[in-house]
Amino acid sequence: MSHLETFNQHRPLLFGIAYRMLGTATDAEDMVQETFLRWQQTAEDTVKSAKTYLSTIITRLCIDHLRSARVQREQYVGSWLPEPIITQQSDDPAALLELADSLSMAFLVILERLSPIERAVFLLREVFEYDYDEIAQMVGKSPANCRQILRRSRQHITAQRLRFPVSHQQQEQITTKFLEASTQGNLQSLLALLAKDVTYWSDGGGQVAAALKPLQGSMKVARFLLAIRSKWLAEAVNHIIDINGQSGIITFVNGCIHSVTTFEIVDGYIQSVYTVRNPEKLKRIMANSPS
Repeated sequence: MSHLETFNQHRPLLFGIAYRMLGTATDAEDMVQETFLRWQQTAEDTVKSAKTYLSTIITRLCIDHLRSARVQREQYVGSWLPEPIITQQSDDPAALLELADSLSMAFLVILERLSPIERAVFLLREVFEYDYDEIAQMVGKSPANCRQILRRSRQHITAQRLRFPVSHQQQEQITTKFLEASTQGNLQSLLALLAKDVTYWSDGGGQVAAALKPLQGSMKVARFLLAIRSKWLAEAVNHIIDINGQSGIITFVNGCIHSVTTFEIVDGYIQSVYTVRNPEKLKRIMANSPS
């Protein structure tokens, strides 16, 4: 097998690691490309496991990138949300839940609260199922240290993570009801879908209008959403499509993408609303979405 064939065999895995580590598809692709350049300079016969070797390269690249990115995100205007990506539906319900669980906007937002090393150890073990010896090699720590890091990370994640994943069918039903209520301007129907302590997050990146701080409370969030819909989105075209493994809404205005909205649903109610408006984060999704 050639260098290129070996790399392409592992490319989906590498992108999967990088996207979950960085939260942006654009940066993930850059990390994959840099990994390939380094792989080209490696004598393949000196590598015991191409999968582990490539995973090590991209993990270390992502850790270094995250350390610099955190400074940038501290200076970010408004709330920072991950870059949304379009995902494919699966006929396997279990696979669909697994995908949604590790790709959802809510999960990626929680990961932001971990340090780069904690994030790497948690993902490599919990999502990609590497053993501790492999992880230790990837992050430059001892296996025992990696176990401790995972224990701390798992406690932090578990405290905030949805314990009972919602089925894709329920996600789609609630997303459809949300879209109907908001487009019809029906305040009561919208309130019936929102948890009392719902939080609305909006990422405009300082480039377009967006709420600079998260809004909390069902009435405040509902009124805000309906005001936006009435003032700016009366003529909008909306599509329900799979975003980050879950049902989401892509909104177009005059043929141009306006926003991507996804939800965290807990006990049948919308607990969090995530709206990405930053044009830089929508370029990729615009190229792959219906208009």
